[in-house]
Amino acid sequence: MKKIIIILLIITFGSRHIFAAKDKPKNIKPNILILLADDLGFGDVGFNGSDIKTPNIDRIAAEGVKLNQFYSCPMCSPTRAGLMTGRYPLRFGLMRSVIPPQRDFGLSVNEETIADMLGKAGYNHRGMVGKWHLGHRRQEWLPVNRGFTHFEGCYNGAVDYFNRDRDGELDWHINNKPSGKEGYTTDLIGEAAIEFIKSVPQEEPFFLYVPFTAPHAPFQAKPEDMAKYPNRQGLKKTYAGMIDCLDQNIGKILKSIEERGQLDYTFILFFSDNGGVLKVGSNGELRGEKLTPYQGGIRVAAAARWPAEGVFGGKVIEERMGYIDVFPTLMAIAKFEGKPKNELDGINVLEGIKGNKLKDRSWFTYEDQGDEKIEDLAINNNQWKLVVKRGAPDSENITEINQLFQISTDPNEKMDLSAQKPDKVEELMKELNSFYGLKAKNQIPRYSEKDNYPGPVLIPNWQPEK
Repeated sequence: MKKIIIILLIITFGSRHIFAAKDKPKNIKPNILILLADDLGFGDVGFNGSDIKTPNIDRIAAEGVKLNQFYSCPMCSPTRAGLMTGRYPLRFGLMRSVIPPQRDFGLSVNEETIADMLGKAGYNHRGMVGKWHLGHRRQEWLPVNRGFTHFEGCYNGAVDYFNRDRDGELDWHINNKPSGKEGYTTDLIGEAAIEFIKSVPQEEPFFLYVPFTAPHAPFQAKPEDMAKYPNRQGLKKTYAGMIDCLDQNIGKILKSIEERGQLDYTFILFFSDNGGVLKVGSNGELRGEKLTPYQGGIRVAAAARWPAEGVFGGKVIEERMGYIDVFPTLMAIAKFEGKPKNELDGINVLEGIKGNKLKDRSWFTYEDQGDEKIEDLAINNNQWKLVVKRGAPDSENITEINQLFQISTDPNEKMDLSAQKPDKVEELMKELNSFYGLKAKNQIPRYSEKDNYPGPVLIPNWQPEK
């Protein structure tokens, strides 16, 4: 009888899981690892058909699940804000635009972060390594003041990969102190993540958030990584090298957890903060790119892995979920028994990640970053998607363009049905405008509104204001 049970377990889980089971941690919460890529195209990973070598990212999908309907915002800071809070950033002014250098704007201190919540849930080791991009002009916005017990990385986006410069500012910090570490940024992030993991006692759980800067501009790669792609030229070759290095470091992080005997008991989520930039990347057959409300801007490459709790087998998960769902899902994983400080927009999608059905719900997108003062909005559910382009409240442009797609049968948004189905447009527009009503009065200025940059560019070794 015992032999039969063992054979069945091998068929179901694979022998690797049986051997790991004897080392299963007792009476501790699971480790949590969030891996975030920056501007990675939907089609720029191996499991979505890319020629770029991503064996370690592919491993997460093959040994876990591929999340084929995972959504982000169409740009950096808003996704990070919603990830941190479980709320649409429209509620607190961070959905319109990203946070550029020296901008006097950050994630509101009234917002509870994942790190805050997990601290209450018993996670004493809460690390962040990589790109913050949620405000750094003031001390109150910095990661170690937002629930993290350890931080190493850059506060800005688009930091030079070889010297960490952004607009004359050295931007590499360890727990709020400037650091002159040398090396290639993606490698530094991988090394720092491993150092954090090794610092955690074996018997204690950890939360580690690793937002890489790659493959976001500036497009800079190491020669040895670019050399692997002789069939690519120019920036596309550089871009491939950047993703290759990203994948290598994800592999090193996975290995460090595996060496602790904890890989199968660690909840791992990988995704991109938005869609790819088409001059260098690929979003497969999806329409649009970064900074657009189309699927190529918001439906991103994603995968999860947690074999010990049923996230395994390489299944393709078609349930729609996304960045605002991470907070409530981690609440469930951590068995947090308290109440979140603020009303959440996301839901616990763990059952969906395991392959079970989720209730249909509307998903909202918004951005208004450019000089043209045009608001891009979208709403989609399992059947329909409405895309709206209209003048912002402070614009003289009164033009409004609506596009309606039957997303269930037209996932690449090729056929606009708005003229044929005006009633459906009206129905979705009402819901979209209700979402828009959540918009906070205090919104981050648009990216290029230079008069909203307070003061000169900060000097190297700067310190945020108190």
